[in-house]
Amino acid sequence: MVTKELLEILRCPESLGVLTYFPKGEDGKSQGFLLCEKSQRRYRVEEGIPVMLIDDSEKLDQAEVTRLLASR
Repeated sequence: MVTKELLEILRCPESLGVLTYFPKGEDGKSQGFLLCEKSQRRYRVEEGIPVMLIDDSEKLDQAEVTRLLASR
């Protein structure tokens, strides 16, 4: 679980954009992820700890980012 306080200070390391927290992965089993709309990157969360490495993130296309944000 990513706390509200942590989410307020975390920023995307690539764009410095605000992150949106998705507490569960799309499979409903994984621990969730953080999404940066600006850079279109998804950062995974492992055992409650965000993995904020650009090389370990996933680059999404705009359609996928839009779909994820609409699903919130």
